[in-house]
Amino acid sequence: MRVDTAWGIWDHTPLPDVVALLRELRAPWWVAGGYAIERAVGRAYREHEDIDVALPRRDQLAARRLLDGWDPHVALDGTLRPWEAGETLAAQAHDIWVRERPGGPWRFQLMLDETDGGQWVYRRDHRIRRPLAGLTVADDGFRRLAPEVQLLYKAKGVRPKDEADFAAVLPVLTDDQRRWLAEALEIEHGTHPWLSRMSGL
Repeated sequence: MRVDTAWGIWDHTPLPDVVALLRELRAPWWVAGGYAIERAVGRAYREHEDIDVALPRRDQLAARRLLDGWDPHVALDGTLRPWEAGETLAAQAHDIWVRERPGGPWRFQLMLDETDGGQWVYRRDHRIRRPLAGLTVADDGFRRLAPEVQLLYKAKGVRPKDEADFAAVLPVLTDDQRRWLAEALEIEHGTHPWLSRMSGL
């Protein structure tokens, strides 16, 4: 799916190709966004504008070395600028757009997540944490973000695609996953429309 932006066209790389690249990364990583939800559901049900891949901020330089020969840019404060080789990014930088060459289409996004020892830390509210080891689900070498965690990210400003993802994955969430998401939503938002829908199951 091709999408025009102020900084050029998004025409994402096929997901298996991105996963194959990341298998060379000697650090934790996980496919995030709508593809993570879709894998949890077990079927395709909507188009995707991009591919999001997350990893701990502490491993950013390993990721940058993996991208030698690519053209990664840091998205920050409404701008894009090149991510130079060997550069450690500032704490407020967490979104990286990647393409093969200058002027080419954007292929995938890297997202930098916060950690504290063996804990993943939700960057929007540091009270929300969970063991890093339990953050991902592995399927035949494919690593994806746990759906309840991805829904927490999507809950901030629910767009039609986020609502579609919530509706599709809700029936397959376990009691523990729904409980974790409900507690996290209450911590961050106090109230949220998804809470009543989860409690009604």
